[in-house]
Amino acid sequence: MINAIVLIQAEAGAIPEIAQEIAEIDGVTEVYSCAGDVDLIALVKVPSHEDLADLVPSRIGKVDGVLNTDTHIAFRSYSKRDTEAAFSIGLDD
Repeated sequence: MINAIVLIQAEAGAIPEIAQEIAEIDGVTEVYSCAGDVDLIALVKVPSHEDLADLVPSRIGKVDGVLNTDTHIAFRSYSKRDTEAAFSIGLDD
């Protein structure tokens, strides 16, 4: 699976509606509204690079009110939960 983070600039007056529409797109797992340089962050999980190449410009980019996207492909995932699980193998609680 390909995991990607899509940074989205959107029209300010319609951010909740834009976020909801993006959240309903197949392959989008979560959408966050945020402060800073971008308005929305979408987490995407798709089977292939080709699917990602189609999803971002053809689906997310075509949502009314989306002004710009910036896509970052994830190579690895790190989390506290994963680290704790790796070190707890074979240990009794």
